[in-house]
Amino acid sequence: MPNFEYTAKDSKGNVFRGVYSNIDNINDLRFELTMMGHKLLKARKTKNTFIKRGKKIRLSEIVTFAHEFAGMYAAGLSITRCLEIFIAQTENQAFKEIISDVKQRIETGVSVKEAFGKYGEIFSEFFLGMVEAGEAGGKLAETLHMAANYLEKRDELRRQVRGAFAYPIVVSIMCVLIVTCLVIFVIPVFQKLYTQLNVPLPLPTMFLMGISEVVRGYWWAILSVIVLMVFIYKVIREKPFFKAWRDKLVLNIPIFGKLNRMVIVSNYVRTFTMMSQAGVPIIDSLLLAKRITNNAEMDKVAKVMQEEVLSGSSITEPMSKSSLFPPMIVQMAAAGEEAGILPEMLSKGVGFLDAQIAATIKSLLVKIEPILSVFIGTIVGSILMGVYLPMFDYMGHVK
Repeated sequence: MPNFEYTAKDSKGNVFRGVYSNIDNINDLRFELTMMGHKLLKARKTKNTFIKRGKKIRLSEIVTFAHEFAGMYAAGLSITRCLEIFIAQTENQAFKEIISDVKQRIETGVSVKEAFGKYGEIFSEFFLGMVEAGEAGGKLAETLHMAANYLEKRDELRRQVRGAFAYPIVVSIMCVLIVTCLVIFVIPVFQKLYTQLNVPLPLPTMFLMGISEVVRGYWWAILSVIVLMVFIYKVIREKPFFKAWRDKLVLNIPIFGKLNRMVIVSNYVRTFTMMSQAGVPIIDSLLLAKRITNNAEMDKVAKVMQEEVLSGSSITEPMSKSSLFPPMIVQMAAAGEEAGILPEMLSKGVGFLDAQIAATIKSLLVKIEPILSVFIGTIVGSILMGVYLPMFDYMGHVK
């Protein structure tokens, strides 16, 4: 069904704009607005661009929305009023349209969870689960605050990890660009010079000039292979066999493997903890945490934990047998189960784990910087040395 952008006036004379979906024509739109006490002023049909535009919405904007929504609702404002205020304040047009549609759906009698659930690709399963738990338990403001804090912490953790990976990625790209420029533009100049001077070429120089000729002569083939590899990756990246291999590689990759394991465990434990504290059953919390973490290796451990809980056993044993969970998390889980305060103890444990992640990132950056500098210097130096070796030999013969 099409969407309709509309301008309407409420019973107090206030003019507002919004987007209405899942309706056939403007007459039906006018009827729906009249049932809500509004008067339609104008409307036009639009394409369903929510999903495309939704990709422009950053996690930080979702965090801000969750905090503001929780604060206004806790202050006693109605849900629709909270959404109206946010619609008036936000500058992101895509987000404005989505919240406007959510508000319209709630006004027609849809539950808050179902209204937001239409945009599950924007509002995560965790957010929707917390909203559902808050609605069911009559503590929506509390669960919204918990969801906002969770999303904020996850956004902070993601930015820290990106910061750790950004430096080596940028330096590696610069290294590739420098080497490519040397191979395409610098080496051919010296190759022409040495040919004119009839200078005998050592093996390193011949090797470099061979690479230069291949790159310049068959660049189209190299580019085609790169494009093909990217295409193949996009096709198979979500295939079970490839995803299992990739997820295992991510956890065992040199230097960054330990950091990746801690981040995955942090996301899993934090999700489980928040859902449990919101009143969601343990099995459902474990299932949702597994889906949000989205790692094949963690899925195996989570499945065993679910089976243990269903059989009435402890979740600590599967944790202790897995190489993913740090001993500190296992100990906190054991103590929490023993005392009957598992979510509270795991919450403290994941706080300690986040501190370890921050320290690990700083340590990695300190170690990576000199290693990359030496690596790039070695590559560029080797290329330049190979280029200038015949020149040194020629100058020696001239003397």
